[in-house]
Order: sequence, then C-alpha cells, then structure tokens
Amino acid sequence: MKSRKLSRTRRRAAILGAAATSVVAGVALLPNWSAGAAVVDDPKVDARTKATFQRLADAVFTDRTEALVDGKRDKRGKPLTDGFSGDVTLSSKQDRAEDAALSSLDQRKERLAQLGEKYSKGSTTVTLDATSVKGRKAKVAVTETTTLTYEKVRGDEPKATGFQAHHELTFTADRHGDWQLTGIRDTDEGLAVNQTAKPSVAPMVATTSSTTPSAPKASTSYPGPANAKNFTARGLDYKAMAAYAKQYWSNYNPAYPNYNGQGAGGDCTNFVSQALKAGGWKHVPGYVYDYTKWFGNADIQSHSFVGVNEWSWFAQNSQRTTPLTNVYQLDVGDVLQVDFDKDGSKDHTMIVTSRSRGVPYVTYHSTNTYSRSVASIVASYPTAAYYAYRT
Repeated sequence: MKSRKLSRTRRRAAILGAAATSVVAGVALLPNWSAGAAVVDDPKVDARTKATFQRLADAVFTDRTEALVDGKRDKRGKPLTDGFSGDVTLSSKQDRAEDAALSSLDQRKERLAQLGEKYSKGSTTVTLDATSVKGRKAKVAVTETTTLTYEKVRGDEPKATGFQAHHELTFTADRHGDWQLTGIRDTDEGLAVNQTAKPSVAPMVATTSSTTPSAPKASTSYPGPANAKNFTARGLDYKAMAAYAKQYWSNYNPAYPNYNGQGAGGDCTNFVSQALKAGGWKHVPGYVYDYTKWFGNADIQSHSFVGVNEWSWFAQNSQRTTPLTNVYQLDVGDVLQVDFDKDGSKDHTMIVTSRSRGVPYVTYHSTNTYSRSVASIVASYPTAAYYAYRT
C-alpha cells in the first residue's frame, strides 16, 4: 500500500498531539507530591538547620525520659516535640511512633511502681556528633546522656541511674525543602533505660560438648527468697569489682580493647570480666577458643573473657560461680545475664554494683549504664529469660 502525504496543517496537528501525549506520560513518572506544586532544589543543611536537628533530637529523648518520671508528663501536658513546626518537624509516621513509645514507657513506669521504684526527676542532653547529607536525606549521629534520680521509696536507693546512648536520626526533605524526622535507630548494642525498641541479639550458638553446661534460668518474682551472700568465702574483693565498674562505666579503660559497636554483643562481657579480674579472678591461660580458659589484656582475650555464652560456660565449668534461683538474690559482684528472645543463646551480661533492701543494681556496657535496678530491667523486658550467677 502506498503511503499518503499529510497536509501541512494535519502534520502540525499530529506533532502537537504527540507532544501532548509525551507530556502526560512524563507527568505520570514524576513523584506524586510534585504534581501542581513547586519543588525546591535539594536543600542545604546549614549551621542553623543542624542546631534544629539537635534540638528536635533532644526533645524526642527528653520526652521519653520524662515519661518515666513520676508526675512529669502530667505537669507538662504535651510532648516537647509538639512545639516544632516549619522547616524541621516530626513526620506523621514518626509522630505516631513516638506516641507509641511514650505509651510503652508509661506502662513501664506503672510496672516499676508496683515493684517499689519511682524516679523523682530526669535530665537528658543530646549532642550532635556528625551530619551526612545526600540529596534529600540527612543522617544525623547524636549522643544522648540521661540521668534519672531515684525517688526514696525503699529509703536507701542509689542517688541516680544514668547512661550514654548513641543514635542515628534520618531526616527527609519534603517538596518545599522542609526537613522531617522519619527514622531513629539505636546504634549501641545494648539497652538504655528509656529504650523501647527490642535489643539486637546474637545468633544462637549450637553446641553439644559436655563442657558447655546450660545455666538454670532464674525467677523474676519479687521479692526473692532470702539467700545472703558470704563475702569472705571465696577470698575475692567484691567492693573492688563494684568500684571498677563504677569507674569505667563510660570512661573505658585503655588497658583493654573496646568492643562496643563491633558486632552483636558489644562490650558487655568484656567489661564484666575486667571488673571480676579487678576483684581477684585469676587468669587461666590457654587457647583463645577454649572456653575452659579465661584471660584478657590489651593484646589478647579468650572468647570466655569477651563472649556472653562462652563466659557462662567458663564460669560454670570452672565452678567460679553458682546459680541463683531468683534475680533478686543477686548481690555486689554477682553477674546477671539475659536472653531477650529466649532462644537459648544469652545476649547480655551485667554486674551488680549495689543492693538496696532486696533490689540489686547493675552496671554495664553497651549501652553504657550505671546503677540500673534489676527491677527496671525486668519491667523493660518481662518476657526475657534471666540467668543469675553468684561469684
């Protein structure tokens, strides 16, 4: 069939029609929020914006802390984050997430009150460590420092508990160039007092050797049955263990490596081993992978010195510890471990640094924390499995 020639008018109409079709197709490929609205270029993050990022982060974590303080939220009336609008705000999704976090912390406060624990005041400060911007996303690394003062319910509680935690905040710019906080990620491999996210856990380690005894689980019922500790039976200095932990809970001892942020488990067991060593635990030299050995210094550490499960196997195999039936029996220098997902593999190690009228207080790394009550641990993770060791 021969082709037909189009008149100039018909050719022009065909070209315009094709162009219009192309434009419509192009619009369909654009982001939804761009239709009918001006879109600014990728926004810049100047010093003022960074300062606002920091202030919003401070508000988020202060709200979480104050949710645990007796009567604090009732006096304030609304979260601090509600005061942000304009160029830096919470996204609607993150706003809902924070509402859920505060509700969870309110429930935790009620559980603590039932166990005879309250906080009379709290203080949170946030420092901005680094900001990375790529297109319309900004990653902001911050350090949170929080202190909670114990209300004198039992009468001889420690003065306060506190921690330092690290977080990564994600801010996303909308079509107007305004930044919205769209995500918060805890970068420590541990548990903070006002943390609501489930802690990261190490994969389960399968073993069949007879030298890996399975520690019996400890009850979390309060109060625990009497089981007074004999502080002279083993010839150890338990006060020295507690003093070491209190000295290095946030200021790490340079005589040992720092495993915080180096993988699942962090520095918790390494820190507890150091404290036990300061109180008189002696090295058992040998092959680093042999968990019947135990040793650690600046250059080399056995797996039992730094590994959560390996420490448990060594402690039981060597008979340096005996199991306790209830976590509230723990006393100064004793060790508490937690299996958060109850898969048989322990995830976290802490050492007791004080005791008040039947309640032990633990200090630990990852997240760096001092004088946190065992009641607070149990109230935060009520479905976890607990293991209590008398040293």
